[in-house]
Amino acid sequence: MATAALTISSRHYATKEMLVTTTCNLFGPSSSYSSNMFRKVAGSMSGGFGTCCSSHRSYSSLMHDHRLEDQRSSRNGSSIPIQTNNYSTSKNNKGKGSLSSIKSDTESILYKFSHEPQTAISLQTLMRTGRGEFLHKHWKDEDTPNNNAGQHQHSSTSSDSDVDDDDGSKVATERVLIQVAGFLRRELPIRLAHRVNDLQSMPIFSDMPSAMTVRDLYINSFMDLISVPKHISNKQEEEAFARLVEGIYERHASVLVIMARAAYEFRDAQRKKKGMNGATTTPAAGTNNSGGNGNGGAVEYEDMEDLHAFLDRFYVSRIGIRVLIGQYLALRQPYMENYVGIICSKTSPFEIVLQAIDDASFMCARKYGDAPEVIITGRKDLTFPYVPTHLHYIMLELIKNSMRATVDWHGVDSDYPPIKVVIADGKDNEDVVIKVSDEGGGIPRSNMKRIWSYLFTTADPEVQEGIVEFNSDNVDHSIDSPLAGLGYGLPISRSYARYFGGDLSIMSMEGYGTDAFVYLTRLGTSREPLPI
Repeated sequence: MATAALTISSRHYATKEMLVTTTCNLFGPSSSYSSNMFRKVAGSMSGGFGTCCSSHRSYSSLMHDHRLEDQRSSRNGSSIPIQTNNYSTSKNNKGKGSLSSIKSDTESILYKFSHEPQTAISLQTLMRTGRGEFLHKHWKDEDTPNNNAGQHQHSSTSSDSDVDDDDGSKVATERVLIQVAGFLRRELPIRLAHRVNDLQSMPIFSDMPSAMTVRDLYINSFMDLISVPKHISNKQEEEAFARLVEGIYERHASVLVIMARAAYEFRDAQRKKKGMNGATTTPAAGTNNSGGNGNGGAVEYEDMEDLHAFLDRFYVSRIGIRVLIGQYLALRQPYMENYVGIICSKTSPFEIVLQAIDDASFMCARKYGDAPEVIITGRKDLTFPYVPTHLHYIMLELIKNSMRATVDWHGVDSDYPPIKVVIADGKDNEDVVIKVSDEGGGIPRSNMKRIWSYLFTTADPEVQEGIVEFNSDNVDHSIDSPLAGLGYGLPISRSYARYFGGDLSIMSMEGYGTDAFVYLTRLGTSREPLPI
């Protein structure tokens, strides 16, 4: 068990290499998917628990026969023939009422799909499906010549898989891809319809121009998906479906930034409504900085429970949609050792923390000219099945917050106390736990609720405006963004942690520092907390 401490100084951090090229590079240079595409597939799927749907169906049973889609359609009556990509919204339309701006036939079919139950999945289910364990015939029965090995991704090591892949000659079969595509054909329209319905139910916020843009985007993607035959039965249909969902994936990459812009528009509208006209918000949202309590009559965004619950539902659902599509697209890529789709069976928290430190140091040094040291202790040899880029996003957010708080609290050019990262795990532990500790001044207890708010940020209004316009590479999260941004970092990090059954908690001592705890389930059997 490796427990020796490792000290990393920002003064000697290595040349920047994104995590996607060091630990999760699923897309090789010969692939039609660029590294940016992988970054979107594996790392930008986007807190909190929504209410779990009590009528979630069994994923494995659906994967045995995705023709349940046909049964569902027969129950609801024949589908309505609708031309895709013909939906548009007038600039004068304010989006009020229940889908009043949508053509009546589209409204009808959206309503039907939004009342269908969603199917919750787990990390283990995704892995087993990718290995073909829910097929009547397993991969071990379908040998492929060695010169074709790597055409598609195959199973990595797993205790519950009977696939012998030592020679690298077993690949994801057409039957696996057709099966997964069939499930997505059924599931994605349901999830998109749920989100459109939920967005339309939010007064005021749904009227924001950027929120309406997201609604239109989801509707168009919904229409594209239902135009595909319900039963995908051959290679040609599967390949056409893959091209369709890849396009949807790319179009939706900017949704996080667009929704952040909607929140910015909402904040601005509320300030104007209150006659504040540019008054600043209270610091400490999404950072470890303390900044006092002086609200000065500010709008108490953290008390808007309905809106926060909606945003939690929206983002956890978005993570799920992007995980499903990302896993499918990654299964179509060349084999990479220890990977099944976007899931690494031997994810190393130590390696990911190292990369997060490198990225956070780069961002901090760019802003302040220097960055605090980071000391890592604990289980540096630990590996477990997880989506590496989910963990990278969480750790980057926590470490850059700690660095910023430490520099701001102690002052530029000071001798900064080190930030400490502890990786804990034991044979009988149900969780892998990672703690990030800093001496950055802590957070006032009265501000603790605000750090989970999507509507607070410490960034200057000019910075906020710049970030909502930033999306040149059409990716969700980037080290090119400022160190303090839209205030989304912590709540979305918590969504990532909770998506596969973990959690994120913050404990702070005002005047001293903050401890953040990341809990990640070791077994990967928890189902996603799908909102209704």
